[in-house]
Amino acid sequence: MGVFVELFKLEDYAGQLLDAARFRDYCPNGVQVEGRAEISRLVTGVTASLDLLKAAIEAGADAILVHHGYFWKNEDARITGVKRARIELLLRHNVSLLAYHLPLDAHPTLGNNAQLAQKLGFRVNGWFGEQNIACHGELVEALSLSQFGAHVAAMLGRQPLFIGEERRPVRRIAWCSGGAQGLFEEAIRLGVDAFLTGEISEQCVHLARETGVAFIAAGHHATERYGVQALGEHLAEKLGVSHRFIDIDNPV
Repeated sequence: MGVFVELFKLEDYAGQLLDAARFRDYCPNGVQVEGRAEISRLVTGVTASLDLLKAAIEAGADAILVHHGYFWKNEDARITGVKRARIELLLRHNVSLLAYHLPLDAHPTLGNNAQLAQKLGFRVNGWFGEQNIACHGELVEALSLSQFGAHVAAMLGRQPLFIGEERRPVRRIAWCSGGAQGLFEEAIRLGVDAFLTGEISEQCVHLARETGVAFIAAGHHATERYGVQALGEHLAEKLGVSHRFIDIDNPV
């Protein structure tokens, strides 16, 4: 018989670990949908889409923990359509949903940005941005922008979009997983050679061309797969629950 942990004890532990209370976030962190009281099998994923819920339930999950959950600020609060279908499935199977958004970006070892640095071989020198969720640092050795793009593609399994001179050397870098293109100007002021995030906006192209700081858009989903896996593995080790990460592909 497997080890069980109470749902809200798991939530308390994860919340303290991630220092979730300090963040001003766009959604509630922690338990978003309450299912069974005891957790033995935990499934993690990036986004609580219907496909992830179905796969997790098929895998026997008692609880699902994600980076992108529900109840976002300024969204329609009604439980209709897609939202109804997702929540109905969770409630019908008595499966809990937990979500950690900014706290999972910012954690210094388990977070998306720390884990992305580990995956891509970046040395972390410091943090920046509102609530210190983004990182700056350097590569172990300088690469040309084209070489760096090839390295990112090989490590993340996704071809990034990069704006900049292909032969320009990249050594100093800033990065923030997900949709952090709004931090590009702040990254430029840090004096980096390149900024990497998940998505790009129209104005970023012009900023990159005019400042000479390269912009790499490596995919929102692709850059945010690693923190939730690390958190799931940590919870399994510390609390004794079983853990499985399920990746639902997303080209964005």
